[in-house]
Amino acid sequence: MLLVYTHKITPRLRYTFKQVCTRILYIEVDFTTIIETFIAHDGIKMSYTNQPLGNEFFIKSHELLFEQGLSDIEIKVSDWENTKCFFPNGERSQLPYDIFAASFFLLSRYEEYLPHVKDEYGRFLAEESLAYKNQFLEFPVVDIWSVKFKNALAQKFPDYKFPKIAYRVIPVIDVPMVFYYKKKGLLRMFGGFVSDLGRFKFKSFYQRFLVILGIKEDPYNTFKWLIGKQKEFNQKFIVLFLIGAYSNFDKNISINRKAFVTLIKYVADYCSVGLKSSYNALTNSIILKEEKLKLEGIIHVEVKYNRNSFSKVNLPESYRQLVEQEIPEDYSMGYVNHIGFRAGTCSPFLFYDLDYDSVTPLKVVPYSILDFALLKFQSLLDKKEKLEEIKQRVKEVNGTFVPVFHNYTFSDHERWEGFKELFDISLK
Repeated sequence: MLLVYTHKITPRLRYTFKQVCTRILYIEVDFTTIIETFIAHDGIKMSYTNQPLGNEFFIKSHELLFEQGLSDIEIKVSDWENTKCFFPNGERSQLPYDIFAASFFLLSRYEEYLPHVKDEYGRFLAEESLAYKNQFLEFPVVDIWSVKFKNALAQKFPDYKFPKIAYRVIPVIDVPMVFYYKKKGLLRMFGGFVSDLGRFKFKSFYQRFLVILGIKEDPYNTFKWLIGKQKEFNQKFIVLFLIGAYSNFDKNISINRKAFVTLIKYVADYCSVGLKSSYNALTNSIILKEEKLKLEGIIHVEVKYNRNSFSKVNLPESYRQLVEQEIPEDYSMGYVNHIGFRAGTCSPFLFYDLDYDSVTPLKVVPYSILDFALLKFQSLLDKKEKLEEIKQRVKEVNGTFVPVFHNYTFSDHERWEGFKELFDISLK
C-alpha cells in the first residue's frame, strides 16, 4: 500500500490519487496528515504538500486539489520528455509537474464547467479544449503521467513489486436506427419513396423497393454479421439501442414493433445490451426513466450501460440524471468530429461532480475512436494508420481501448467501405 502524507485530505485529493494509483496502476493508497504515522510506515510512501519533510519521495502540490468550487485557473502547457503537462512544481519535487492536479483538471472536465462556445446541438467543442489547443488530444496523458509516476516510485522503492496491468478492448456498437427501410409504417415508407424520387436517388428507390418486398435484406440490419464477430471475440460487445420516441433528432422505429423487440432479445443472447438515451431524454429525467424501464422489460435485467444521443454530455446535468436513474456506466465521453481522449485518459473513471465537490458512483468509460470521425481520412490506408496509432498509444500504457461503431457502419454503403476491416483491426 502507498501511504500519502499531505497537509489536508480533501475529496478532490482522495478522488485523484485513487484514480491514478488504484484504478490505473492497481496500487492501494491511503492518506495521513500525521507525520509520526507517515514516518512509521514501512511500505512505499510519499508526501504531497508544499515542502518535503526530509528526503522522502515528494511531489510539490498545486492548490487545485485543496480548493472548493471553480476558479479561473491560468494554465501553461509545456513539453515534458515524450508528452506534455502543466502545473510545474519546482526542482525539489520528484516529478517536475503536479500530475495529480493536472489529472484532476482533465478528469473532472473542469473546463466544461467554465464559459465556453457550444455547437448547434449544445455540445462542448473539441476546439474549445485545452488538449486540442495544445496538441495533446490524441494522447492519453493522464495514463502516460501515471506510468511516469510509477517509474519514479520504482526507482525510489526498487524492492516493491508493482501489479501487472493488462491492455483490453471494449467494443461499443451504437444503434440509433435498426432498419433503414423496413418497419417504418405506411406514412414514412411512402414519404421515403417520394423523397428518393424527388432527389433523383433512383438506386435508393430501387433498393427500398426490394427490401420492403423482402427480396433483399435491410442495409442497416447487420446484426447477424455482428454476432458472428462476437463469437470470435472473448470480451462481450456492448450494444446500445435507441428506443426513444420518434422526433426531429431520433428516427428509429417504434419499440412497440415485434421485429424490434425480437432483434434486441436476439442480440442480448450474445452481447451486453444497454441504452442509447434519446435526445429528448438528455434533458428530461421522466423520459429517461421510461426508456430505461422499457428496455429492462425486454432484456429482463437492469440496464447497466448508457450512451447519450449525439454523444451529448452537458456537465453536470447529463451525468446527474444517470446517477439518479442508477445507471452505473456511461460511454458518451468523447468527441464526434475528433479522435482522441476528451478526458485525457483511456481508463474508466468515476464522475466527479464539481458543483458538490463529491465523487459519484457513475463509471465513465471514455471512447477514443468514433467511426464517424474516421471519415475525415480520405483513404482506407489513412484510416487504418490512424486507428493503429491510437490503439498503440493505449497499448503502451496498458489502458482500455474503446472504439465506437454503428450498426450501419457494417453495411455495404460506399461511405462505409472498409469499415468492417477497421472493426477487425480494433478487435485484434
